[in-house]
Amino acid sequence: MSINEKMKRWRLVLGQVTETQFTGGASLLSQEELLMDEALAAIYDQQIGAEIGQRGGYNLSKWIGDVRTLFPDDVVSVIQGDAIDRKGLSQLLFEPETLRNIKPSIEMVATLISLKGKIPERTKETARELVKVVVDEIKLKLENDVQRAVKGAINRKKRSLQSAGAKSIDWMYTIKRNLKHYDQERKIMIPERFYFYDQKRKSNQWHIILDIDQSGSMAESVIYASIIGSIFASIPALKTHVVVFDNEIVDLSEQCKDDPVDMLFGIQLGGGTDINKSISYCKQFITDPTKTIFILISDLFEGGNQAGMLRRMKEMRESGVKVIALLALSDHGVPGYDENNARRLASMDIPCFGCTPNHLPELLEDVLMGKDLSNWGTKSKNKGSS
Repeated sequence: MSINEKMKRWRLVLGQVTETQFTGGASLLSQEELLMDEALAAIYDQQIGAEIGQRGGYNLSKWIGDVRTLFPDDVVSVIQGDAIDRKGLSQLLFEPETLRNIKPSIEMVATLISLKGKIPERTKETARELVKVVVDEIKLKLENDVQRAVKGAINRKKRSLQSAGAKSIDWMYTIKRNLKHYDQERKIMIPERFYFYDQKRKSNQWHIILDIDQSGSMAESVIYASIIGSIFASIPALKTHVVVFDNEIVDLSEQCKDDPVDMLFGIQLGGGTDINKSISYCKQFITDPTKTIFILISDLFEGGNQAGMLRRMKEMRESGVKVIALLALSDHGVPGYDENNARRLASMDIPCFGCTPNHLPELLEDVLMGKDLSNWGTKSKNKGSS
């Protein structure tokens, strides 16, 4: 990057008040860069007098259009989120014409869900359409990997001699059984017989319980976990329960089988946190501990009975349930969490770490295969978990 490009970037970061320090008064920016500067200043420049959408300020529709045109998608999401946090634009988002121009993002979905009780009737359908775009995008990205991980792990040790397609060949076992047919002269192995994973699956072989903390700090994790819960519910080999909680408990197991968008609008972000109460509720669903996976998605800041929460988690673990504590299910790393509770759970052999959504299928596959998860979080730091 040239010195001139570096100066331009610093000028955009520091704002219009630094213009003379860079050039002595002459503009350093091109016409397009001036538009970028104006859009950024509307949010980040404390010298701007009028608010966006107010008389004399930046027109909201123009600002949204400029941001979407001038910046990359990932930057657009950040700027829109900051606009809501810094400038209080939430109420302005409730006009259908404005909302249609917003770039759908998980942050925007979190905002709409947190404000769902205030959305006027005329805007509800538009808001739902925006949420659906994000839900469909996440499902498209994760659904095949989750289904492959579950089906692959469940069928892994069930081999068959009946052909079921190349994707079902157990290559490691086939090679091992056909080593005696290796042709030394041609340096190839000619298998006499192929071995396949058994394609016959029993319904509900595993039971997965997602227990999701819906406090405000967990917004992104709640959205991802709810969508993934709907993916689990679509897999015949899994019986799925999805529970969200703050001080109260909402069982979304039925909604997750139908429309994940409706399920998301059934979530109430914010409120307190009673993890112990929610775990107690979830325990009633455990009928076969050795075939049950309990995933607590929470930052572990317990507002209820902390000793009771730790005791119940330990009891589940000792009964044979595969228990995991995810501090976050997010693209943005692990936020603040209760380190003391995390250490206590880890001492009970309950894996406790954050995970990005795209690595959840691999985690689930390892759980179903019975692999040791004690070092999974450490191992996965290079893959986007921590």
